[in-house]
Parts: sequence; C-alpha cells; structure tokens
Amino acid sequence: MSIKYCDQHKDCERQRLYRRFCAALVGIILLLLLIVLIVWLVLRPTKPRFFLNDVSIVCINVSSASYLTVTMQATLASRNTNDRVGIYYDRADVYAEYRAMQITVPTSLPPFFQPPNDATVWAPFLSASNVPLPAYLATALTQDETAGYLLVTIRVDGWIRWKAGAFITSHYHLRVRCPALLTVNDGQGSYGSNAGGGLGYFKFQRAAPCIVDV
Repeated sequence: MSIKYCDQHKDCERQRLYRRFCAALVGIILLLLLIVLIVWLVLRPTKPRFFLNDVSIVCINVSSASYLTVTMQATLASRNTNDRVGIYYDRADVYAEYRAMQITVPTSLPPFFQPPNDATVWAPFLSASNVPLPAYLATALTQDETAGYLLVTIRVDGWIRWKAGAFITSHYHLRVRCPALLTVNDGQGSYGSNAGGGLGYFKFQRAAPCIVDV
C-alpha cells in the first residue's frame, strides 16, 4: 500500500509541476503580447504616404492587331510620417494600368529602410512591348487619345515592416494606387491617331496623392 501511495504521490507532483510550467509559459506569452500591444498603441505607426509627382510617356502605340507598346517614366515620392517608427521596404514593384488592365511589366525598386519623418523619391521606367489588348481596350485607348485626355494608373505592390527601437513587426502587404491624368496634344487629341507625337505630346496635369492600403 505504501509503494502504491508513493507512486500516486509522484504522479501528483508531476501533474502539479506540469500545471505550474504551463501557467508560467502562458503568463510569459501574455506578458509579451501585452508589451507589444502597449508599444504599438503608444507609437501608433501609420502607413506611409505616397505622391505621384510626374508621369512622362515616351511612346504609346497600339498596332492594327491590338498589340500595345509603351514606355513611360513615373516619379513617385514616399513619406514616412511617423516620429519614432521606421519602415523597411523589403519588396516593391511598380507598374502601370489602363482601365484596370496591367500594361507594363513590373519594375522592382531596391529594398531599403526609411527612417522616421523621411521622404524617398523614385523615378522608375515602366515599359512593355507587344502587349495583347482586348479589342474594346484598344478602341477605348484610341478614343481617349483622340479626345485629348488619357487616364492611367501607377501602382505599387510590395511588402513592408515597421521598426520601433529593437521591435520589428511582421510583413504587411503594401498596395498603392496613383491615378495620372494626362492631356494629349494640349487637350486637342490625336485626331484618330494613337501614336505618340514627340516631346510634350503627353503632359501630366498635377501632382496627386495616392491611395495607400496596408
């Protein structure tokens, strides 16, 4: 009887130690989560702000078979408005859209760290050759150019992290949408031709804030 009692006593001790270990582990995890939450609420990191400063179209042409060739340069500015939080840009791709269709291949920006209250400017070239367009889009592009106004969208797609002191967050998906309104031939249009007309043929109207989702 005494041996059996000893065995049961040892089992009870193991169970108590196991429960204490689990309780301590849960307590440490909750404490860490609380610290992270407090740091997050105190610092309140905000998403970066983006501005589209310029779009220069070198050429944009649609062939008779509805294949698009385009070369443009977009000037984008990103500002970190946080006072004590930096931002890691681990990946960012820039491309152009026309009526929700991607018309250039993505151009990758180099990874970098943006300190608090810092601004960064990029001027990537965006291009594509012989992109097949649906017939309705080819017609719409011709009509827009003829009418004298062309609306394209510059997009940024990437992954960022926030850094506050030694604390670094996990990755967040960055999506930026910048509408760009351009006049064609000073608003007079191309009179049915959708081939570029040289320097100044397409003119960007004004600097515009972008829509940023994180």
